[in-house]
Amino acid sequence: MEQTMGGTMQTQRRVLVVDDELINREVLGTIVGEEYEVLYAENGRQALGMIRRNRDTLSLVMLDLYMPEMDGFTVLETMHADPELSQIPVIVLTGEETAELKSLELGAADFLTKPYDMPEIIRARVSRTIELREGRSIINAAEKDALTGLYTGSFFFEYAQQLERYHPDWDMDAVAINIDRFHLVNELYGRDFGDSALRLLGRAIKEFLYTTDGLGCRQEADAFYLYCVHRDNYDDVLAQMEEGLSSLTRTVRLRLRIGVYADLDRSLDVARQFDRAKTACDMLRGDYTRSVLLYDNALYQNEVFTATLLGGVHKAIQDKQLKIFYQPQYAIAEGAPKLCSAEALVRWEHPELGMVSPADFLPLFEENGLIQLVDQYVRREAAAQIKAWRDEFGVTFPLAVNLSRFDLYDPELADELTGLLNEFELTTDDLLLELTESAYIVDVEQLDEAVARLREAGFRVGMDNFGSGGFALGALFTMPIDQLKLDMKYVRYIWEAEARERLIRLVVDAANYLGTAVVAESVETEEEVDLLRSLGCGTVQGRCFATPETAEEFKAHFEAKQ
Repeated sequence: MEQTMGGTMQTQRRVLVVDDELINREVLGTIVGEEYEVLYAENGRQALGMIRRNRDTLSLVMLDLYMPEMDGFTVLETMHADPELSQIPVIVLTGEETAELKSLELGAADFLTKPYDMPEIIRARVSRTIELREGRSIINAAEKDALTGLYTGSFFFEYAQQLERYHPDWDMDAVAINIDRFHLVNELYGRDFGDSALRLLGRAIKEFLYTTDGLGCRQEADAFYLYCVHRDNYDDVLAQMEEGLSSLTRTVRLRLRIGVYADLDRSLDVARQFDRAKTACDMLRGDYTRSVLLYDNALYQNEVFTATLLGGVHKAIQDKQLKIFYQPQYAIAEGAPKLCSAEALVRWEHPELGMVSPADFLPLFEENGLIQLVDQYVRREAAAQIKAWRDEFGVTFPLAVNLSRFDLYDPELADELTGLLNEFELTTDDLLLELTESAYIVDVEQLDEAVARLREAGFRVGMDNFGSGGFALGALFTMPIDQLKLDMKYVRYIWEAEARERLIRLVVDAANYLGTAVVAESVETEEEVDLLRSLGCGTVQGRCFATPETAEEFKAHFEAKQ
């Protein structure tokens, strides 16, 4: 029969005393009853029912081994096999020393021998067992991710280092797993769906780990790490993980990315090993031709190259390693082509890497927000160069400079540009602000507002790389701009000459109708110049006339007129 001592509301830790003899139950109840709420059971069967009903509130079971109906050994075996019950500590009550070893093997935390004639020792052992259990519960809560049951990152790395220490001869792999574009999964289908996906992936990872030696953790959000014995192929692991998500993916496609750092450099600590696995995993972002990538020497060299560029941008600006080149632009509408303007382009003359292509560092700085520093530097250098040419040759020469998406986010952009004009005694006619492709990803409303603010301040705004996919033709009618730059290398891919001509005519006619100037870039042949002139395009740039030039080389255009 279930009994309780104290009030109906639990304010104390609970202890279950299980013994078939009433006198023993009463003695133990008296000893521990001042500090704990005591429950009683007369046999093992009754005890198991009470343990299951009270599993979330029981702090300790004091269990006699020899009882009718079901003995204490069976209770221990049952609790040991049940994950929900095995966490409840058990102190065995016995008068037989031979039973102690078997009890401990079955999961008992401690034992008490009969008769119970030392109350202080009993209370001390009960208190110590409960405190150890509660301390372990706190550790368990900290070391396990509540959603997936895998280790948290900090405990994972600690255990991985121990595994390294005790098994240095094991050939291990560091593996990083991500759900591709997981933030969109949460936005489109809700956080409950996202949590379900994480739980299922966590379960699939645990099932995989059952088949091999290793550890797994949920590092953050949708980032999972595995530290496991080396395998030559991870396609089967990918298939197993995706199978684990199959109950969700019948209606929603979830793509996994797996980065692997195999053949580990044991001189690296575990965290740096996983940095390399994560690098491989991140390299798969946006690459839909493969889902598994091994970190190798090529990736290492690329990582070093990237780190060198990112770490060197401030010094590059300070030491003027960033060199400005000027791409001449020619008016072709009437008579012989005539130099009329130029575009400012940046190159990096790195002290160790040599001349670095903008294709290598500009996209990288776009991703990390450093592009705004480069844009500001280029605009300042261009403004200073306009003034220098004017002072030396008496010419006013407009330059096109870039605006990235980070520039458009900056509420002080117009003030910065106005400050440049004042500092170098220029006007808004001296600078054309060209929207780079990255600026196209700003939402349309914000883009329109940013362009409107610049035009209200008197600046001219152009659209760069039209035809490369950043803008549709309809954008010309919805966002007022002053100039459109048509990229001929994309038009050149149209096989049929007639179709190519029609497309160019359509763009030029639309721009002319709106009063928008057209500049064609990447023009390579005289035939293209003639075609563009016949279709109404007024300005061109490209190797047909000149490649980008240094400021010193560009002087020749002015000196020839003197």
